[in-house]
Amino acid sequence: MPEMVDETADVFARLAVELHSAGGVEETIDAVVQFALQALGCSYSGVALYNRGRRPEIPAVTDPVVAEIYNLQIDDGAGPLIDSLQHQTVVLVRDTMADIRWPRWAAEVARLGVRSVLDVPLAVGAASSRSFGVLGLYAPEPDAFGPDDEAIAHILARHASVAVATARHEQTMAQAVDARKLVGQAMGILMERYGLDDARAFAILKRYSQDTNTKLRDVAQQLIDTRKLPRT
Repeated sequence: MPEMVDETADVFARLAVELHSAGGVEETIDAVVQFALQALGCSYSGVALYNRGRRPEIPAVTDPVVAEIYNLQIDDGAGPLIDSLQHQTVVLVRDTMADIRWPRWAAEVARLGVRSVLDVPLAVGAASSRSFGVLGLYAPEPDAFGPDDEAIAHILARHASVAVATARHEQTMAQAVDARKLVGQAMGILMERYGLDDARAFAILKRYSQDTNTKLRDVAQQLIDTRKLPRT
């Protein structure tokens, strides 16, 4: 038992390092699903993310079979993934050949060679802009996931939630800095061409953005690329 604890601790130590250096959101999520294979010894893993009003996204899977399992549920609006997303609860399917909660889905998944499923919820970001997700774990044999696996999956899900939220924040900040640079360059073009001050140049960009229903950074990018403002 001590050896198992030490091995699990080592896996999560390496996970923390990997997530810290992963880079973008996609790379971070991919690192999570790859580590799930090591930490839990499952055959397949994947992550689905959901923002209210949109179809759930599938940003990372370790095998195409996971995407197929997810899409079966997303298309039908039923299955352990949907339950876990809606209620933010852990859902365990001990054997897809015996589970009666979602018979159509279970039969299809069993046909794909998956017998055990463990879906663990993720909550990414602050409450005002939070998106929900699920870390899905899959194995070809029944009763593959026990209490210890569920506990480890919870730890991995918490790591994933924090890492994805951090990666998203950094990505948003980088995009904001990039947008400010673009707008600054576009303002400089207008100021030089028409002898405007910075306030007037910004007001023109903002008006074109509103009149054309185009993001301010996109108006700026078009002006930089074409030296012309979009038609209103």
